[in-house]
Amino acid sequence: MDAATLTYDTLRFAEFEDFPETTEPVWILGRKYTIFTEKEDILSDVTSRLWFTYRKNFPAIGGTGPTSDTGWGCMLRCGQMIFAQALLCRHLGRDWRWKKGRRQTDNYFNVLNAFIDKKDSYYSIHQIAQMGVGEGKSIGQWYGPNTVAQVLKKLAAFDTWSSLAVHIAMDNTVVIEEIRRLCKPNFPAGASAFPTDSEFLLNGFPSGAEVTNRPTQWKPLVLLIPLRLGLTEINEAYIETLKHCFMMPQSLGVIGGKPNSAHYFIGYVGGELIYLDPHTTQPAVEISGSCFIPDESFHCQHPPCRMNIVELDPSIAVGFFCKTEEDFNDWCQQVKKLSLIRGALPMFELVEHQPSHFSSPDVLNLSLDSSDAERLERFFDSEDEDFEILTL
Repeated sequence: MDAATLTYDTLRFAEFEDFPETTEPVWILGRKYTIFTEKEDILSDVTSRLWFTYRKNFPAIGGTGPTSDTGWGCMLRCGQMIFAQALLCRHLGRDWRWKKGRRQTDNYFNVLNAFIDKKDSYYSIHQIAQMGVGEGKSIGQWYGPNTVAQVLKKLAAFDTWSSLAVHIAMDNTVVIEEIRRLCKPNFPAGASAFPTDSEFLLNGFPSGAEVTNRPTQWKPLVLLIPLRLGLTEINEAYIETLKHCFMMPQSLGVIGGKPNSAHYFIGYVGGELIYLDPHTTQPAVEISGSCFIPDESFHCQHPPCRMNIVELDPSIAVGFFCKTEEDFNDWCQQVKKLSLIRGALPMFELVEHQPSHFSSPDVLNLSLDSSDAERLERFFDSEDEDFEILTL
């Protein structure tokens, strides 16, 4: 049976393989666990992630379009999952846990409501599919990781409640200065983009310095990095680096999978990736007049799926969330240390300022409020096979 057409009834009675009995640590989105003593904690962490799958019988997209995303919406659902993790961290914190039958806070339901299958939810399948039309994707067409990242970035601009700064790092390069300008509207021109070790205090300012009238506001950052780590299969030189991304406390996980079959990867154990699978068709959830959302079907209550890391399709997008500037500073330090891993290659480059080869006047020398800003986004929304190939 094709994985893209599995139904909820098919999977509900399937036997899911439990975690292996191993002394290897289990990493879930920046948290380290031990199988033998923390198995319940692992399952609680996994269950607490929002799990978005195929749905059927939701309101027609665009009024006359599809009423189900079975067979075509798996990457859109994975995009929802990685972004939902950012919203959970933003509004509830990484330590928050979901438990069946426990009364949840209003913030939890506000986050969940942002993804419900209806046209007026910020990140609904309806919004993603229709916004994708502007990215050259017809409704019902399969997305790659880069396309869904671009669409989510545009939708986040309407989510004033979360007030996120979304940055998509292209050309395998994260430019620190660009992120500081995005997250700190008052970031002074010409200022050092990356503080020295002695300056990692007081929101990036040296200890003992005058703090009056400093631009200390930081917009929570969602950083998405589309990558292609090989031609037809993942280059094994990047495997250790990829694993370390799941070890960072800022990790939002990875979206990717196999051609036309996307997964949301949330961690690893040994040589296996741990993921949530959207290939389950469930009925659309109807919200009652009291705005109560039946939420059990949005949480994976069985052991998560696993696959050998070498089976991963090389086209992925890695995600990170930095709620504060201190989080971002720490993330930068950790990325710099990745270059010290013996036998591993970095998946992307971290630089302070925009490299000179980015400065083509026809493409990249455009300000954010330029009339050509839309053209800039379209230039970067290449198909996955057009990404620069990272090789040895």
